[in-house]
Amino acid sequence: GLYTALLLTQTPEHILTQTNNKTEILCELKNEHTGVYWYRWSQERQHFQFLVFSNTLGRATYGTNVSQDKFSVHEARSPSSYSLHISHLHPSDSGTYYCSISQSSQLVLGSGTRLRVADALPLPPQTTQTLLTKQPVPWVTKRKAASRKGSCSYLIWIPLATGVLLLLLSLVLAAYRLYRLRRRLWLRIHRQ
Repeated sequence: GLYTALLLTQTPEHILTQTNNKTEILCELKNEHTGVYWYRWSQERQHFQFLVFSNTLGRATYGTNVSQDKFSVHEARSPSSYSLHISHLHPSDSGTYYCSISQSSQLVLGSGTRLRVADALPLPPQTTQTLLTKQPVPWVTKRKAASRKGSCSYLIWIPLATGVLLLLLSLVLAAYRLYRLRRRLWLRIHRQ
């Protein structure tokens, strides 16, 4: 894994998209190469499929039964950066895509990009809940907000109340000391 990370950087890690969309996977190579290979691993079919090889001159060699209309490789930001473009996506295109280079007569794979193609994307939980209930309950939200404010105010009131109590206690002690001092003075005067 570490050796792979030094040679290849593949982004993004995950893609979730809808049928008929298109997507792009980026592969950055850290050393000399003759070109980049792209493979797809299908968990469902337990099959590792060679898709396309693109050499440094931009010529592509496609795997068996791989559509040139669907897959294309482009040089991205620099000569050591390639992107795989996949168009006309279908759920059968789901799988883990790997960029790869040949190093010392063996293939070094990238970290992989998991692509999931769905006919319809799942809605976020809040949206789903709103669609199901169709009844907004703002007073619950306000009450929750108020309770949150209340819990926050405890953090303010507790130190404030402690400070006030300490101040009162110090005033009581000062008054008591003043009372004892006056009493001593009064006793001294009356003794004389």
